Amino acid sequence: MRVQGVDALLLTAGPSLRYFAGIPWRATERLVAMLLTLDGDPLLVCPAFEEGSLDAVLAITAGKRLWQEHEDPHARVAQAMAERGARTLALDPGAAFAVHVGLRAHLDATAIVDAGAIIDGCRMCKSPAELALMQQACDMTLSVLRLAAGIIREGIGSDELVRFIDLAHRALGADNGSTFCIVQFGATTAFPHGLPGVQRLREGELVLIDTGCSVQGYNSDITRTFIFGVPDNQQRRIWALEREAQAAAFARVRPGVPCEDIDAAARRVLEAAGLGRDYRLPGLPHRTGHGCGLAIHEAPYLVRGNRLPLQPGMCASNEPMIVLPGAFGVRLEDHFHVTEDGARWFTPPSPAIDRPFA
Repeated sequence: MRVQGVDALLLTAGPSLRYFAGIPWRATERLVAMLLTLDGDPLLVCPAFEEGSLDAVLAITAGKRLWQEHEDPHARVAQAMAERGARTLALDPGAAFAVHVGLRAHLDATAIVDAGAIIDGCRMCKSPAELALMQQACDMTLSVLRLAAGIIREGIGSDELVRFIDLAHRALGADNGSTFCIVQFGATTAFPHGLPGVQRLREGELVLIDTGCSVQGYNSDITRTFIFGVPDNQQRRIWALEREAQAAAFARVRPGVPCEDIDAAARRVLEAAGLGRDYRLPGLPHRTGHGCGLAIHEAPYLVRGNRLPLQPGMCASNEPMIVLPGAFGVRLEDHFHVTEDGARWFTPPSPAIDRPFA
């Protein structure tokens, strides 16, 4: 905060409040937040009637600024800042716009700045305990994907697989079943996040399953693409190219390397094979990867223009998807964390189009 030149930091309900205070609280229209100033204990700003519930999960020592239903909680924030001589407030970028509007009624607009650099600077590099929780979530999801592959049959509906995957995550002890689940067959795999409606699987089609769960709030996010039946030459070639691009991105990871270099490494493989430059199709339509932790998508992002150097403890997905419009898409997604001398997978990459699990 001193480096950024701010006197106070406001963390709202969501991943950051859980990270800094242990409170797994979902954001609603009622402000639940933690105010951290350069001096003094943190202050929890919350509805008075929620005090007991919040005390049950609060993991740090904190004062309180309670507010009743008819009162303005943003005034409580401004009052606490004034008491501590704080003038500049760094606001959690995950806060709802209504929070920003509410604060502007009591603080000069120029006094409210983005807390992204502060929050990301703390959350990006995971501790051994955080890495262990992510490993547990990844192990669960990989097991679920193996089970799901085992029940696939001709004519199965994508909806049946989604339900099965959710129940399997719950059976293994994930926080709340699947945090998300995308199941695609055949031509629908060419749409990175799918299309609405139920698809029925046919012989010779690709199956793409992208899903994850959370363990104590820490997330997994794994994608497998494989063939149902016997692959044709084009399916086999594109799948192998996807695997090569994923491996090239992984090999480039080491401390000090800019995030954008990982994206560039994957794209060089695809461009050398004749696929589109930049985001042109057929080719890779999006970034190569995203950070993961208490949020499924968080910093750092492996994308062109991001010169942030990789550091030990950073975690990211590696998913340089290939899309052939009107035909199919292939996405292989595994996560890694940066070590002192390179990268380490959370899950072993898929070895073959007809053998999705190592």
